[in-house]
Parts: sequence; C-alpha cells; structure tokens
Amino acid sequence: MVPLRHRASATKEERIVILETENAALHLKLAEYQELARRSTNEVLQLYFAHGQQQKLRRSSAVIQLHGAIKRLKQDLKSLHSFALELSKDFQRQCKTYLYRVLTAVQGIQLQNEAMQMFQIKAFDLEQSLQEVTERYEKEKQKRRSLHNSLVELRGNIRVHCRIRPLLPFDTAAGHLISQDRQRNFSEKVVYAADDETVLVKCSRPGHASINKTFQFERVYNASESQDTVFLDVAPLLTSLLDGYNVCIMAYGQTGSGKTYTMLGPQLEETFARSREDDSELGIIPRASQEVFRLISEKPPGSYWVEVSVVEVYNNEIFDLLAKDSCGKVLGVKRDVVTTREGKSDVPLLTYETVENASEFLHLVNKGVQLRVRHPTLVHAHSSRSHLVVTLTITTIVSGDNFGTSWEDEQTSQRLHKEVSCTFPQKMRDSKSTSSRPSSPAQLEATEKMKQVKTRLQLVDLAGSECVGMSGVTGAALRETSFINRSLSALADVLGAIAEQRPHVPYRNSKLTHLLQDSVGGDAKLLVMLCISPDQKYLTESMQSLGFGTRARQVQRGQVRKKNFTVLSKAK
Repeated sequence: MVPLRHRASATKEERIVILETENAALHLKLAEYQELARRSTNEVLQLYFAHGQQQKLRRSSAVIQLHGAIKRLKQDLKSLHSFALELSKDFQRQCKTYLYRVLTAVQGIQLQNEAMQMFQIKAFDLEQSLQEVTERYEKEKQKRRSLHNSLVELRGNIRVHCRIRPLLPFDTAAGHLISQDRQRNFSEKVVYAADDETVLVKCSRPGHASINKTFQFERVYNASESQDTVFLDVAPLLTSLLDGYNVCIMAYGQTGSGKTYTMLGPQLEETFARSREDDSELGIIPRASQEVFRLISEKPPGSYWVEVSVVEVYNNEIFDLLAKDSCGKVLGVKRDVVTTREGKSDVPLLTYETVENASEFLHLVNKGVQLRVRHPTLVHAHSSRSHLVVTLTITTIVSGDNFGTSWEDEQTSQRLHKEVSCTFPQKMRDSKSTSSRPSSPAQLEATEKMKQVKTRLQLVDLAGSECVGMSGVTGAALRETSFINRSLSALADVLGAIAEQRPHVPYRNSKLTHLLQDSVGGDAKLLVMLCISPDQKYLTESMQSLGFGTRARQVQRGQVRKKNFTVLSKAK
C-alpha cells in the first residue's frame, strides 16, 4: 500500500516538474513575443511619424503651387479686366455706329414705304386701267370676230378651226421602222396653240437653227380644251340650220390626229353606245343631234321632221351603211352619186331613216359606224380607212305665199321647189288625210300652196392622210391609203379651183368631192375642223394639214343663200 502511494507521489512530482519546465519555456516565448511587439510598435510609430512628415512636406508643396496659381490667376484677372474695359468701350462705339445705321435704315424704310405706297396706288390705277383695257379689248375682240364672221358670211369663206390633240402613249410606240436615235429626237412636242387664233410650229432640222411658223384660223384649241369647248363654237351653225341654211362640218387631218374622237367621241375603245354614257366625252355628231332636236322642240309641233342617212366613201366607192337586206339586216350597199339637172349632187336609192329624237339618230349612226372599214397601222391601231358622211335632213313645211317677194327670191323658191320632193312621209300623209283634209275653198287653196323646204346638216369624218413609210401599210391597206390620199388631194384641188375662180371645178375627180359638191361649192355654211398631232415625228403631215386649212380659209365662194320660208301655223 505504501509503495503505491509513493509511486503516485513520484509521478505527480514528475508531472509538476514537466509543467514548470513547459511554463518556463512559455515565459521565455512570451518575453520574446513582447520584445517583438515592442519593436513592431516602435517601427509602426516611426513609420507613422515618417508618414506625417511626408504629408507635411506634400501639403507645403501644394500650398506653394496653389499660391503660384493664385498669383497667376490674379494676373489673368487683371488682364481680363483691362480687356473687358477695352471690349466694353469698343462695344459702346459699335452700338453707337449700329444705332446710327439702324436709324438711317429706318428712315430709308420709311421713305421706301412711302414710295411703295405711291407705287401701289399707281399699280392699282394701272390694274384698273388694264382691266378696263382688257374689257375693251374683249369687247373689240368680240366685235372683230363678229365682223369677221359677217365678212366670212358675205364672202362665203370656209370657217377653219384647228384642234391640237395632246401627246398620247402610242406616239412613242408608233413608227417602229424609225431608228432609236431618231425616235428619241422625234418624241418632242413641236405644235402649240399660241393663242385662241394662232398655231405655232417649231420647225427644226439637224444642224440648222429652229424656225417658228405661225398659222391663223378662226379658232384654235389647245390640248387641254374639252369637247364642250369645241362644241360651243360649233353650236351657232346649228341655229343657222333651222334658219334655212345648209351646214357642213368636216374633220380633216392625218391618221391618229383625233378626227373621229372630235366628231364621235371615244367610241373606238368600247362601243359608240357606251361612249354616250359620259356626256363630257361626246363628240360633235351626238352633241349636234341633241342640239338640233332641242331647237326643234322649241318650234311648233309637226312643222319639222328629221331624216338621217349614213354613207362611207371607201376606195372611191360610196356605200349606204343603213341599207337593209330582205331579212332586215343592215349591211353596206354600194351606191352611186349623180348630178341632177339643177347641178346638184344626189345619191339615188340612198336610205333615209326618219328619227324623232337624238337617241334614235345615234342608234342609226352607231349601226353605220359599226360597218365602217378600219385597219390597224403603225401610226394608229384603229385607223379609219374610209370617209364617213352622216347627213341629217330637216324638212320644214312652208307656205307658198311666203316664198319671197323679189324676183331673186322667187327664182330661189322655184329652184328649191324643184329640188325638194313634195311628198310627205307616210305618217304625215296619213295625218293629212284624216285631220288636215280641207273642208272649204279657202282651206283647199292654203293646202295647195303648202310646200316643203329641206335643209341638210352634213357631218363628215374624213379618213386620215398617211405617209406610207410612217404607217407601214402593205397589200390591201396600201391600196386603201392610195385612194384616201387621192380623194383628199382631189378635195384640195376643188378648193384650189374655187379659190382661183376657175370656170371648171373638178368635183368628179373623186366620189368624195362629187358627194360633197353642194357643201363645198357654196350651198352650205362649211366648217373645217383641222385635227393636228403635236409630235415631231408627224411634223410633215401636220404642216400639210395646216397648209390645207390655210388655203381653205382663203376660198371665197360667195354669200351662202338662205332658203326663205314661213312655217304654217296649225290653224292654217
């Protein structure tokens, strides 16, 4: 037991010795760490001190630099102040200078305003004077035109109007036989309406100066003027028709110049009937029929009746476009033109259809137009190959007692009585036999003296003159072109003979001139509507048409004689 305690005590003592030894080692390490910490503290203090010294040095250098910058700023401020003083003085001087200039300018503006007011007063006075002069000019122009028309009436001159159509898409597509370089040169407008009576043509050749030529006519229409405007100048002739004068309206020009459009309207695109839906596009023929029936409606009922015939002159042959076969089908029948004993042209067996209104008239014209010969060319896809003549005949019931008091008028009445048939249409005979049968000698005498006077409105759409090289036609179309050009040449020869007052006028050189003999020869008021293409490629044809119009305008046929008559009243 004792040894165990002794052994345990010895173990504890050893443990204590070990622990003391470790404690002594730890104290040594602690002393080392404390010395190390002290030295580190000293180093930190030294570093902090050195950093403080460095910061002081930096602060002192920044202050020095700042002081230098402040000195420099003070110097700059002094310089700037002196510059500002100089600038202010200079600004004041400039302000005075500019103020003086502004005052001078204001005075100048005031003077200019006063002058402007004076100019405005003068301009207003001039404008009023110009307006008065313009009004006087328009009155004098109307008076001159009226006097000119009177002179035309007295001389029997042919009225010539000229219509210049606009450039159309087929102008650039036409003429495929022309080289592309020349095609580009030709795609140019050279014909213009200088005013409402003058046509200006720019004639130019490569390497030569351009020459302007002018042509004077009774009326010139530019490309923008409508069908309404054209008809306004035609309508007065229709009044003459009911006053006892024959009237002829003829469209002349090259292929594709707008003759058919002017006379009928845009009937080639669809149908003539469809063109009537748009009144603004109607041509002279449908408008003339409407105007004629409007004028007739203002007259006593039953005193007029109207007949229509439609013929075409194709290859120097006359075809009746209203003739019917045994089945009632309309077909073109060949007719002939003859000269009567009175020296008038007549077409035996020609079909005349009685119409009572414009719709019936246009329906018959439409039938005839559908039979008209057309053939495409390089110039125009729907080129008319014949001359179309639409004749509207108005028969007026007149009294023999009023057929003129002078010998000359008596001779005129006898001539008219010879050329006019005294046979009434069937419906008129029927009405006469029932309601107008005389019941007394006085009524019998009045009925026996009743006669008829016929006035005619001829509406002519001539086929277009052509240059074979331009149109490119061959075969049958070439033959058609030959006949067309020959008939138009014959028309020019007739006008030339009348203008030169030759004893013989060659009406019979062509069926066209033979058919139109009465109208061209002076028995009708004649209006020629020249239709002109403005493009450079058609310059030759346009010059030819303008030349034709100029020559036609110079023809003096003598005064057109009125058919004197008095319409019987219903009571008579």
